[in-house]
Amino acid sequence: MKKISIIIPCYNEEENVGPMAQALTDMFAKDLPNYDYEIVFIDNDSSDLTRPRLRQICKENKNVKAIFNAKNFGQFSSPYYGMLQTTGDCTVSMCCDFQDPVELVPKYVHEWENGYKIVIGIKTSSKESKVMYALRSLYYKVIKKFSNVEQIEHFTGSGLYDRDFVDVLRDLKDPKPFLRGIVGELGFKRKEIEYEQPERRAGKTHNNWYTLYDAAMLSITSYTKIGLRLATIGGGVLAVISLLIALIYFILKLCMWYDFPAGMAPVTIGMFILGSIQIFFIGFLGEYILNINDRVMNRPLVIEEERLNFDDED
Repeated sequence: MKKISIIIPCYNEEENVGPMAQALTDMFAKDLPNYDYEIVFIDNDSSDLTRPRLRQICKENKNVKAIFNAKNFGQFSSPYYGMLQTTGDCTVSMCCDFQDPVELVPKYVHEWENGYKIVIGIKTSSKESKVMYALRSLYYKVIKKFSNVEQIEHFTGSGLYDRDFVDVLRDLKDPKPFLRGIVGELGFKRKEIEYEQPERRAGKTHNNWYTLYDAAMLSITSYTKIGLRLATIGGGVLAVISLLIALIYFILKLCMWYDFPAGMAPVTIGMFILGSIQIFFIGFLGEYILNINDRVMNRPLVIEEERLNFDDED
């Protein structure tokens, strides 16, 4: 009997972990009765009642497992690490807030049985903020245009991954993994399933402008050269323009020594323009250096505090 693993990262999802575990259990009983399964929650140091509720769920259902992180290790490392701990013939990754519909899992499995090693969900629309969805769409188009590897639009990471691909992830040893980029860069032939993203079932989203910026910068610095190329090309163009302006001022001053006061306005304006551009690109360069630094330090993805219902594997 084939085994399907479900990995569910969570952080302060006390209102969702119970319904999610129940919904997946019912789904397996109804739609996938011929498969063994495990449901693995990986908790990123929740401060609410998520952990006590997971303890109770694991106590009642041995197919449900839990990993408790020692601290919050971020939105990318924790789900990625959780995938590496699964033991199934395939692993399905999904959010705990029901924005990745449970109904997608049988569709993923059906396509997996048809031979696809990767089956992913693609958002065609969303019940989230229209402004946010529009900004995401713009971001995907920009990153897709400038990336040197394939970028998948409106792919959140939700999908099914065959054990062969999970083994590829295990061998990567990437301390700063970005699954969405890895699937496009290193993934097998895949099947895309479109869906409309519903609203959160309960609780508040933990995404904010900083986390979205962090995701964007990780994608840009990992899979594009546009920032560095802009700095190089822009710097060269501005250097030529500055040299021409300096030459013109020099000639005019020589020709009209007493009638041509250069004044401080052009000097001040030029200084602030060039200074602001330099500061911007120094910050951009810092993002690339920060990305390199994280990889060079090669720290572990996650430090576990506790595991539940992994006794058989141990």
